[in-house]
Amino acid sequence: MYKNLISNMAANFAKITTIAGIRATRRIHIVTSYNNKLYKFIGQTGSRKKIPCCTMSQEPPKKYDFVKESSKRGPIRWTGLIATVIVGGAAVYYVKQAKDEMEKKREAEKQRSIGKAAIGGPFTLVNHEGKTVTNKDYFGHWLILYFGFTHCPDICPETLEKLQNALDKIDSTKDAPDKVLPIFITVDPARDDVKTVAEYIKDFHPRLVGLTGTEEQVKATCKVYRVYYSAGPADADNDYIVDHSVILYLVDPDGEFVDYFGQNMDEHEIANTTISHMLKYKFGNKK
Repeated sequence: MYKNLISNMAANFAKITTIAGIRATRRIHIVTSYNNKLYKFIGQTGSRKKIPCCTMSQEPPKKYDFVKESSKRGPIRWTGLIATVIVGGAAVYYVKQAKDEMEKKREAEKQRSIGKAAIGGPFTLVNHEGKTVTNKDYFGHWLILYFGFTHCPDICPETLEKLQNALDKIDSTKDAPDKVLPIFITVDPARDDVKTVAEYIKDFHPRLVGLTGTEEQVKATCKVYRVYYSAGPADADNDYIVDHSVILYLVDPDGEFVDYFGQNMDEHEIANTTISHMLKYKFGNKK
């Protein structure tokens, strides 16, 4: 009885062992077959090196050091960047300001040039002593010019008297840096010859200069100063009135027109305005 039991147990154990061995053999075969296929696949893609799965000795992936890498290119400093922006902006601003200022100066110079060309300019006439003179002979002097004629019944004498009073006021003012030379220019050269003009100016300021000339010379001088004049019809005695502008012209020592005084300005206004221009000229602020 015991022998049969032992014999059956031995047979069962052998059977179990055989089955286990077969299963183990199949597993090994499956794994080997899988590995062979894997190696074959890797070999076809260009690498026959075995790729380990997971090992304890495998190093972790290397981290990328952004700080170290960026330091090679140089660190960005916000203070430096802000300073650069400020300096650059300031430079652009000042360049623009300088450019605008230059444009303003050019425009002002252009306007002054236009103004100078509009009134005043060269002339050639004959003074009350019979000497031919030009505008250059009066450079270095302040001038007040008046255009009239010796046969004028009232306007011309009144204007020349007002000019005389203005000159007396300027001469008596301590702030006045210079004397003003008054000049009478006739618009009636047909009747106002050198002798007539010389006799006429004696009744007014002692510094008054009288100028006359030919019809062409007088016409050219009136043109540069924009003076209007027109002779009226003559009567039986060949007497006539000349209609003309009633304006006093202020000219500086450079021969440039500075200002004018109309018939409505009194002697005090003429004197004060003239002194003001003289002081501006003296201290370098002509305009």
